[in-house]
Amino acid sequence: MSTLTELQEVIGFPFDDDSLLREALVHRSYLNENPSFPSADNQRLEFLGDALLDFVAGDYLYRRYPKMREGELTSLRAGLVKEETLARFAQALGLGRYLYLGRGEEESGGRERPSLLADAFEALVGALYLDGGLKPAESFILRFLEPETEQIVAQGELRDYKSLFQEEAQRRFQSTPLYRTIDERGPDHNKVFTVEVLIEEKLCGRGEGTTKQAAEQEAARQALEKIASDD
Repeated sequence: MSTLTELQEVIGFPFDDDSLLREALVHRSYLNENPSFPSADNQRLEFLGDALLDFVAGDYLYRRYPKMREGELTSLRAGLVKEETLARFAQALGLGRYLYLGRGEEESGGRERPSLLADAFEALVGALYLDGGLKPAESFILRFLEPETEQIVAQGELRDYKSLFQEEAQRRFQSTPLYRTIDERGPDHNKVFTVEVLIEEKLCGRGEGTTKQAAEQEAARQALEKIASDD
Protein backbone atom coordinates (compact mmCIF):
# COMPACT_ATOMS: atom_id res chain seq x y z
CA MET A 1 0.00 0.00 0.00
CA SER A 2 1.29 3.46 -0.89
CA THR A 3 2.09 6.04 1.77
CA LEU A 4 -0.04 8.83 3.18
CA THR A 5 2.70 11.31 2.23
CA GLU A 6 2.38 10.24 -1.39
CA LEU A 7 -1.39 10.62 -1.30
CA GLN A 8 -1.11 14.13 0.13
CA GLU A 9 1.02 15.04 -2.88
CA VAL A 10 -1.62 13.58 -5.21
CA ILE A 11 -4.36 15.54 -3.44
CA GLY A 12 -2.28 18.70 -3.36
CA PHE A 13 -2.99 19.41 0.29
CA PRO A 14 -0.64 18.80 3.25
CA PHE A 15 -2.59 17.61 6.30
CA ASP A 16 -1.71 19.03 9.71
CA ASP A 17 -3.30 15.92 11.22
CA ASP A 18 -2.61 13.01 8.90
CA SER A 19 -4.55 10.68 11.20
CA LEU A 20 -7.68 12.21 9.63
CA LEU A 21 -6.41 11.24 6.20
CA ARG A 22 -5.67 7.71 7.40
CA GLU A 23 -9.14 7.39 8.92
CA ALA A 24 -10.70 8.38 5.59
CA LEU A 25 -9.07 5.32 4.05
CA VAL A 26 -9.98 2.70 6.66
CA HIS A 27 -12.72 0.29 5.64
CA ARG A 28 -14.53 -1.46 8.48
CA SER A 29 -13.31 -4.84 7.20
CA TYR A 30 -9.74 -3.83 8.08
CA LEU A 31 -10.66 -3.12 11.69
CA ASN A 32 -12.47 -6.45 11.94
CA GLU A 33 -9.13 -8.14 11.29
CA ASN A 34 -6.96 -5.54 13.06
CA PRO A 35 -8.95 -4.42 16.13
CA SER A 36 -5.92 -2.74 17.73
CA PHE A 37 -5.34 -0.45 14.73
CA PRO A 38 -5.23 3.15 16.04
CA SER A 39 -8.06 4.55 13.93
CA ALA A 40 -11.80 4.42 13.47
CA ASP A 41 -13.27 3.35 10.15
CA ASN A 42 -14.25 5.98 7.58
CA GLN A 43 -18.04 5.86 7.99
CA ARG A 44 -18.39 9.03 10.07
CA LEU A 45 -16.13 10.97 7.70
CA GLU A 46 -18.14 9.58 4.80
CA PHE A 47 -21.32 11.00 6.37
CA LEU A 48 -19.71 14.43 6.70
CA GLY A 49 -18.23 14.37 3.21
CA ASP A 50 -21.57 13.42 1.69
CA ALA A 51 -23.19 16.50 3.26
CA LEU A 52 -20.32 18.74 2.06
CA LEU A 53 -20.55 17.42 -1.49
CA ASP A 54 -24.27 18.15 -1.61
CA PHE A 55 -23.72 21.67 -0.27
CA VAL A 56 -20.77 22.59 -2.50
CA ALA A 57 -22.41 21.11 -5.60
CA GLY A 58 -25.67 22.93 -4.86
CA ASP A 59 -23.91 26.26 -4.26
CA TYR A 60 -21.80 25.90 -7.41
CA LEU A 61 -24.72 24.98 -9.66
CA TYR A 62 -26.93 27.76 -8.26
CA ARG A 63 -24.28 30.35 -9.12
CA ARG A 64 -23.09 28.77 -12.37
CA TYR A 65 -26.56 28.37 -13.96
CA PRO A 66 -28.74 31.29 -12.80
CA LYS A 67 -31.50 30.48 -15.32
CA MET A 68 -31.68 26.74 -14.69
CA ARG A 69 -34.91 25.50 -13.10
CA GLU A 70 -35.00 23.82 -9.68
CA GLY A 71 -35.77 20.39 -11.14
CA GLU A 72 -32.86 20.61 -13.56
CA LEU A 73 -30.51 21.76 -10.79
CA THR A 74 -31.62 18.84 -8.63
CA SER A 75 -31.10 16.36 -11.46
CA LEU A 76 -27.68 17.74 -12.30
CA ARG A 77 -26.55 17.69 -8.68
CA ALA A 78 -27.74 14.08 -8.35
CA GLY A 79 -25.62 13.14 -11.37
CA LEU A 80 -22.57 14.82 -9.89
CA VAL A 81 -22.68 13.18 -6.46
CA LYS A 82 -23.94 9.70 -7.36
CA GLU A 83 -21.84 6.64 -6.58
CA GLU A 84 -20.70 6.02 -10.14
CA THR A 85 -19.41 9.58 -10.55
CA LEU A 86 -17.66 9.72 -7.18
CA ALA A 87 -16.02 6.35 -7.88
CA ARG A 88 -14.56 7.79 -11.10
CA PHE A 89 -13.21 10.75 -9.16
CA ALA A 90 -11.59 8.33 -6.71
CA GLN A 91 -10.09 6.31 -9.57
CA ALA A 92 -8.60 9.48 -11.04
CA LEU A 93 -6.74 9.94 -7.75
CA GLY A 94 -5.72 6.28 -7.61
CA LEU A 95 -7.46 6.21 -4.24
CA GLY A 96 -7.95 2.46 -4.28
CA ARG A 97 -4.21 1.91 -3.80
CA TYR A 98 -4.32 3.65 -0.44
CA LEU A 99 -7.30 1.91 1.16
CA TYR A 100 -6.97 -0.15 4.33
CA LEU A 101 -8.98 -3.28 3.52
CA GLY A 102 -9.53 -6.62 5.20
CA ARG A 103 -8.20 -9.68 3.45
CA GLY A 104 -11.61 -10.73 2.15
CA GLU A 105 -12.34 -7.31 0.67
CA GLU A 106 -8.87 -7.19 -0.86
CA GLU A 107 -9.21 -10.59 -2.50
CA SER A 108 -12.69 -9.84 -3.86
CA GLY A 109 -11.52 -6.72 -5.69
CA GLY A 110 -12.41 -4.11 -3.10
CA ARG A 111 -9.82 -1.63 -4.36
CA GLU A 112 -11.77 -1.31 -7.60
CA ARG A 113 -15.29 -1.59 -6.17
CA PRO A 114 -17.30 1.56 -6.97
CA SER A 115 -19.14 1.64 -3.64
CA LEU A 116 -15.91 1.51 -1.62
CA LEU A 117 -14.21 4.09 -3.82
CA ALA A 118 -17.16 6.47 -3.63
CA ASP A 119 -17.31 6.10 0.16
CA ALA A 120 -13.58 6.79 0.43
CA PHE A 121 -13.89 9.88 -1.74
CA GLU A 122 -16.65 11.23 0.49
CA ALA A 123 -14.60 10.43 3.58
CA LEU A 124 -11.60 12.21 2.08
CA VAL A 125 -13.71 15.32 1.57
CA GLY A 126 -14.78 15.13 5.21
CA ALA A 127 -11.16 14.77 6.35
CA LEU A 128 -10.09 17.78 4.26
CA TYR A 129 -12.82 19.88 5.84
CA LEU A 130 -11.93 18.92 9.40
CA ASP A 131 -8.22 19.50 8.85
CA GLY A 132 -8.27 22.68 6.78
CA GLY A 133 -11.79 24.09 6.82
CA LEU A 134 -14.29 24.73 4.06
CA LYS A 135 -12.02 26.47 1.56
CA PRO A 136 -9.61 23.59 0.81
CA ALA A 137 -12.47 21.08 0.85
CA GLU A 138 -14.45 23.22 -1.59
CA SER A 139 -11.43 23.72 -3.88
CA PHE A 140 -10.81 19.98 -3.92
CA ILE A 141 -14.46 19.19 -4.72
CA LEU A 142 -14.68 21.76 -7.51
CA ARG A 143 -11.52 20.40 -9.09
CA PHE A 144 -13.68 17.41 -10.05
CA LEU A 145 -17.17 18.90 -10.21
CA GLU A 146 -16.48 21.75 -12.63
CA PRO A 147 -15.26 19.66 -15.59
CA GLU A 148 -17.82 16.94 -14.87
CA THR A 149 -20.63 19.50 -14.90
CA GLU A 150 -19.49 21.00 -18.19
CA GLN A 151 -19.35 17.55 -19.76
CA ILE A 152 -22.84 16.55 -18.59
CA VAL A 153 -24.39 19.79 -19.83
CA ALA A 154 -22.45 19.77 -23.13
CA GLN A 155 -23.46 16.19 -23.91
CA GLY A 156 -27.11 16.80 -23.10
CA GLU A 157 -27.15 14.15 -20.36
CA LEU A 158 -29.27 16.26 -18.05
CA ARG A 159 -32.30 13.99 -18.05
CA ASP A 160 -34.41 13.25 -15.01
CA TYR A 161 -36.85 10.67 -16.38
CA LYS A 162 -38.73 10.38 -13.07
CA SER A 163 -39.55 14.08 -13.04
CA LEU A 164 -40.51 14.03 -16.72
CA PHE A 165 -42.77 11.02 -16.25
CA GLN A 166 -44.37 12.51 -13.15
CA GLU A 167 -45.21 15.67 -15.09
CA GLU A 168 -46.63 13.60 -17.94
CA ALA A 169 -48.64 11.34 -15.60
CA GLN A 170 -50.17 14.28 -13.81
CA ARG A 171 -51.02 15.99 -17.10
CA ARG A 172 -52.55 12.91 -18.72
CA PHE A 173 -54.00 10.96 -15.82
CA GLN A 174 -54.11 13.43 -12.91
CA SER A 175 -52.18 10.80 -10.94
CA THR A 176 -48.74 10.34 -9.35
CA PRO A 177 -46.57 7.37 -10.39
CA LEU A 178 -45.94 4.65 -7.83
CA TYR A 179 -42.56 2.89 -7.82
CA ARG A 180 -42.13 -0.51 -6.23
CA THR A 181 -39.09 -2.77 -5.97
CA ILE A 182 -40.07 -6.25 -7.12
CA ASP A 183 -36.67 -7.94 -7.03
CA GLU A 184 -33.13 -7.53 -5.79
CA ARG A 185 -30.40 -10.03 -6.45
CA GLY A 186 -26.66 -10.44 -6.06
CA PRO A 187 -24.25 -9.88 -3.16
CA ASP A 188 -24.46 -6.73 -1.05
CA HIS A 189 -21.59 -5.06 -2.88
CA ASN A 190 -23.01 -5.76 -6.34
CA LYS A 191 -26.81 -5.87 -6.15
CA VAL A 192 -29.16 -5.48 -9.10
CA PHE A 193 -32.60 -4.02 -8.40
CA THR A 194 -35.75 -4.40 -10.50
CA VAL A 195 -38.37 -1.70 -10.13
CA GLU A 196 -41.83 -1.27 -11.64
CA VAL A 197 -43.66 2.02 -12.06
CA LEU A 198 -47.46 2.04 -11.99
CA ILE A 199 -50.26 4.51 -12.54
CA GLU A 200 -53.39 3.55 -10.61
CA GLU A 201 -52.24 -0.09 -10.42
CA LYS A 202 -51.50 -0.22 -14.17
CA LEU A 203 -47.94 -1.26 -15.06
CA CYS A 204 -46.27 1.44 -17.14
CA GLY A 205 -42.58 0.49 -17.11
CA ARG A 206 -39.97 -1.79 -15.58
CA GLY A 207 -36.28 -1.06 -15.07
CA GLU A 208 -33.11 -2.57 -13.64
CA GLY A 209 -30.11 -0.88 -12.07
CA THR A 210 -27.34 -1.27 -9.53
CA THR A 211 -29.22 1.15 -7.24
CA LYS A 212 -32.93 1.58 -6.65
CA GLN A 213 -32.67 5.14 -7.95
CA ALA A 214 -31.10 3.98 -11.22
CA ALA A 215 -33.75 1.27 -11.62
CA GLU A 216 -36.50 3.82 -11.03
CA GLN A 217 -35.02 6.14 -13.65
CA GLU A 218 -34.94 3.29 -16.17
CA ALA A 219 -38.53 2.32 -15.35
CA ALA A 220 -39.61 5.93 -15.87
CA ARG A 221 -37.71 6.10 -19.17
CA GLN A 222 -39.49 2.99 -20.42
CA ALA A 223 -42.83 4.40 -19.30
CA LEU A 224 -42.21 7.57 -21.30
CA GLU A 225 -41.30 5.51 -24.37
CA LYS A 226 -44.52 3.51 -23.97
CA ILE A 227 -46.59 6.68 -23.82
CA ALA A 228 -44.86 7.99 -26.95
CA SER A 229 -45.44 4.73 -28.86
CA ASP A 230 -49.11 4.63 -27.79
CA ASP A 231 -49.54 8.12 -29.21
